[in-house]
Amino acid sequence: MPSKIRSQPYFLTTQFSNPNYPLLVFLPGMDETGKELMYIQTAGLEAAFDVRCFVIPPDELTSWDQMTEEVVSLTKIELEKVPRSPVYLCGESFGGCLALKILEKFPQLFTKIILINSASSFHRVPWLNLGSLLFPYTPQFFYKISSFLSLPFLANLSRISPAASLALSKSTSSAPKETANQRLSLMREFDIDENKLSQITQPVLLIASKDDRLLPSLAEAQYLSNIFPNSQIITLPHSGHACLVERDINLYKILLSANFIVA
Repeated sequence: MPSKIRSQPYFLTTQFSNPNYPLLVFLPGMDETGKELMYIQTAGLEAAFDVRCFVIPPDELTSWDQMTEEVVSLTKIELEKVPRSPVYLCGESFGGCLALKILEKFPQLFTKIILINSASSFHRVPWLNLGSLLFPYTPQFFYKISSFLSLPFLANLSRISPAASLALSKSTSSAPKETANQRLSLMREFDIDENKLSQITQPVLLIASKDDRLLPSLAEAQYLSNIFPNSQIITLPHSGHACLVERDINLYKILLSANFIVA
C-alpha cells in the first residue's frame, strides 16, 4: 500500500490581505487546526495587519525545533515577497510556547511580540503533568468525548457564542490521539532559556486571563514580565483560557488600548 502523504505546516490567510500593512504571524493553541476558530480569533486584525496563521496539520508529529524552523522559514518567504516593518509575532497558549522558542533562536526577526495566556506554565501544574502522563492509556472512546468535557476549562461558556463553542469543540477534537499525546509531551517537557530571553529588547505584550481555569495565566504573565526587560501586562478580569473566542474580547482593540500598534 502507498504510504500516507502528510501535508506540511503552512500559513493561512484568515482575513483580507493587505501587503501595505505590517505582517502579523499568529501561532494558535495546541489543537487549533480548525480554520473556523482562527477566523474568530483573528477577527478585526485586518484593520491594521496582514495576518498569517500558522497551521500544523492534524497528523503532523513535529518537535519544537522543527516548528520553530517552519515558522521562521514561512515568515522569511512572506518578507521576501513584500519587505516590511514592523513584523509582529503573536502566540496564544501552545502558540505562546512556540513563540518563546522562536525568540530564543531568532531574537531579531520580529519587531513586537504578543503572548496570550502562554502555556509555558504547563509543566509547573501537577495535575496537568499527571494527566499528560496518563493520556496514552485513555480509551479511544473517552478521548472522542473529552473535547466536550474540557470546554468548561478552556472557556467561560457564558461569554462565547454557540458558533464559537462549536468551533472550539471541533478544533479540540480534530487531532488524532497520537498527535494529541505528542503535543502534550512537548508541553510537559517545555522549558525556556531565561538568559537568552532576557536579551530581547523589543516590546512584549503579555495578555492574561484572570479567570483561566486551565492554567495560572496571570501568574505566568508576571513571571515572563520579569524576564523580558521591555514588557507590559494586560489583564482580562473575566476571561477564560480561550479568551480570543469570547464575545467581548477583540485582539485588535486590546492592541490599540495598549498602544501596541504602530501608526
